[in-house]
Amino acid sequence: MPIYDYRTPSPALREYVKRYQILGCEFPVSIVELPVKAYWPRAENCLTFLPRDPEKIENSFDGKLIESTRSRVQGQYSISRNIHVGRDFMVFNVVFQPGGLFRLTGIPLHELTNSFADAEAIFSTEIKLVNERLSYTKYYTEMIDIIESFLLSMVIKSKKQALPIDKISRFLQANPNSASMDWLANQACLSQRQFYRQFIEREGISPKLYARIARFENVMKVKNLNPSKGWPNIAYDFGYYDYQHMVKDFIEFTSITPTAFYNASAKGPEVAFGMRETY
Repeated sequence: MPIYDYRTPSPALREYVKRYQILGCEFPVSIVELPVKAYWPRAENCLTFLPRDPEKIENSFDGKLIESTRSRVQGQYSISRNIHVGRDFMVFNVVFQPGGLFRLTGIPLHELTNSFADAEAIFSTEIKLVNERLSYTKYYTEMIDIIESFLLSMVIKSKKQALPIDKISRFLQANPNSASMDWLANQACLSQRQFYRQFIEREGISPKLYARIARFENVMKVKNLNPSKGWPNIAYDFGYYDYQHMVKDFIEFTSITPTAFYNASAKGPEVAFGMRETY
């Protein structure tokens, strides 16, 4: 049976982790061409586990495939990716709260922008055992306990405290075009220069770009929820000056037009079993 499960972490982890995304499907040999996931940029940093077949990642449709490690830490992306899945497809994605990954690792997130790193090189040696346990675990519900135990051990060793700027990042995720940078810096109790520097350190990109990506993410989810809704109407709903300004974001973030990217995203593995990302 296909797996498509989004879950809230246990209460002890919610300060650091926003949600778990768990997808899986074993594609029969009759399917010669495996699905490719056109993955648009999202305002998030992640820890991804691949307990079954490995994935290969292509940045911005450039044709160069990079094989992922069995667990990876993903920085903030401002470009789309094509994710080529394996026949025994399973991905367990830990989506962090704003500032969560920075607090657990202490790594300035701009060092991971538009890239990923082997999680075993970043976290303690415990994650090697986690990867081994996941590879032998039959049910994904059991994987949740394994990964949560690991994350809780990392929280105990957490290197950084939460700051008001992390709440501002959460605000931008939900309200990407509703406030000025001056107001945001004031709410974070920082000067504009401090706000800019700390935001890049904790999220990997500037606050303005982060807000644009958050809006773009919402655009794609609304289009998935309402496939018949026209792009100009969606552009208006999300505060773009006009349709062409939204097209510019698509070209910058995905290298192709809205319709072309939407059609590419319709070939993802979750679509193969009747699902679309809408939240």
